[in-house]
Amino acid sequence: MAVHKPLGPGVAEQPGLTDSYFNISREIIAQHGDADVVYAIFMRRPVTLAGKMATDWLERMVSARGGSVKIDALHADGAWVGAGEPIYYITGSMQQLVDLETIFLQRLGAACVAAYNAYQMCVDLPKVAFLAMDARHCAGAEMADLMAYGASVGSRKARLKANAIGFVGCAADATAHFFEQEKGMGTMPHALVGYAGSTVEAARMFHETYPSRPLTVLVDYFGAEIDDAITVAQNFPEMAASGTLSIRLDTHGGRFVQGLDTQASYAVLERHVPEAIRGYRSDRELKHLMGTGVSAAAVWHLREHLDKAGFNKVKIVASSGFGPDKCRVFALANAPVDVIGTGSYLPEKWSETYATADIISYNGTPRVKIGREFLFRKEVATKGVSNSEDTTGGEANS
Repeated sequence: MAVHKPLGPGVAEQPGLTDSYFNISREIIAQHGDADVVYAIFMRRPVTLAGKMATDWLERMVSARGGSVKIDALHADGAWVGAGEPIYYITGSMQQLVDLETIFLQRLGAACVAAYNAYQMCVDLPKVAFLAMDARHCAGAEMADLMAYGASVGSRKARLKANAIGFVGCAADATAHFFEQEKGMGTMPHALVGYAGSTVEAARMFHETYPSRPLTVLVDYFGAEIDDAITVAQNFPEMAASGTLSIRLDTHGGRFVQGLDTQASYAVLERHVPEAIRGYRSDRELKHLMGTGVSAAAVWHLREHLDKAGFNKVKIVASSGFGPDKCRVFALANAPVDVIGTGSYLPEKWSETYATADIISYNGTPRVKIGREFLFRKEVATKGVSNSEDTTGGEANS
């Protein structure tokens, strides 16, 4: 995997970005004596581990302070980790570690959930290439790094486990290295179509400016997805025949793709994948199958019309709301999509990204707050630990 740039903050910035009680604790420990401690790190939901950016940051910070830290990883990056299951045991000086918890946990939780989601999407649709388009949904460059890293970990695991194509790139240059690319990928936003005044003119402008690049054309701007897709293919016959032309559907959920309504969508699926509509489906699944926006029926509908017009080598790119649930439904419908652009592998419930750290040993004495005894190493847990011992962890370890 490509080497990523170090993720901040550095030594000077860190104190102002951490919880104040950790800074206070460090000062108290400096005056009253250090302790050798062991932290247990866990999450409250199942995840795919994507922790390297967190552990790299922790090691850099401790090294910059002239100290050392032992990180006992119970799982490798890419491994499935259950809810409440210890991920790392981190051993070192309490004075060196106590104020690093805030930022370490920030670097861990969300990336693990993103990796979990990305893996599931890639496994459900192993023959589809994914493009990470999450940058606009991220709260700054550091989050974008973490999310791209998470997607790359989940994608790599899907390649190993399911021979999936996985994520082949992302939209931004800065995170392209996570996908073994030098540059971000993409062709045109809706704004370029609006600027050009027509879908075909936007395609022409792009090809004129970047003649050697494959061409992916958005076709939903004017609500004429089918007509514009066919017209674009007719205007670029060589690219259509060579497979270097793609049509991108990004129709929003406020309307159906051109030529569809509920009845017509049902009919499209009946022609191609009747089994997809035979079983019980939830309202959400039905929307992904035959509702407004980019549904499985919409992709089948576009494929039908392209093939009927003789453009069977023109590829289909789909975007708009592609998370794990939608990808699973597209798999049920065997939707003929070649590439999916997604930012929806990002964690949907941010509360599920919260990683937690608890000190479980002070100077060799096992001790943790009541209710977290499950974090003890197995060899300690089997011996038993008296709850009569001081179990204060308090706010700093909540």
